[in-house]
Amino acid sequence: MKRHTLVIFILCWAACAAAQPRLSKAEMYVGLQGGVIASMMRFSPVVQGTNNVIGTAVLGGNGGFVFRYNGHKYCGLQVELNYMQRGWRETVDSVNIRYSRRLHYIELPFLFHLYFGSARHRAFLNIGPQIGYCLASQASGTGHPTYTEQYKPIAMPFEYGLAAGLGYVARTQSAGCFQLEARFNYSFSDLFPNHKSDYFAQSSPMALSLNLAYLWEIK
Repeated sequence: MKRHTLVIFILCWAACAAAQPRLSKAEMYVGLQGGVIASMMRFSPVVQGTNNVIGTAVLGGNGGFVFRYNGHKYCGLQVELNYMQRGWRETVDSVNIRYSRRLHYIELPFLFHLYFGSARHRAFLNIGPQIGYCLASQASGTGHPTYTEQYKPIAMPFEYGLAAGLGYVARTQSAGCFQLEARFNYSFSDLFPNHKSDYFAQSSPMALSLNLAYLWEIK
């Protein structure tokens, strides 16, 4: 079902792009972006101490490279290569649980870039599929003494999901483009085995990030 959702989205994405009028001169940009990310996990069954969204979010950094191609009026394609810090935190005061785990990801999003506005000032929506890979994880603190399934090594480091972001870009005549974007990442994959015989039915990350980017146009 999750894979079918991605396939349907990609087909709708391609049909929408083909319906737009082409620009007489395509726009191409390359640049860098970076910002802060707040992430957490969706566990089923729920891990004790992770049901408070604000209290269990882990703050980290993210950054990477951006390539954007606007070949049609109002829409284009954006591809990125990012490094992201994700993870989760467990907090239970009654049993003195203070545990956090940080996950280090390489991420590759393929985004449909929909923009509105003038040549100088534009609002935009980025949405599309993404794939990623968990390079490493770091744990700290004291976890639950009995329920320890979430403390095991990452079994499935490959990730796939959807990313969606809203933002604003200001284009200058000679100094490039400055862009601010808020983005939500929703993963369809799990970190731990999810067969009927396994403990977790779901163990997938999600994240909200705020990024600032600098892009310059390739003439």
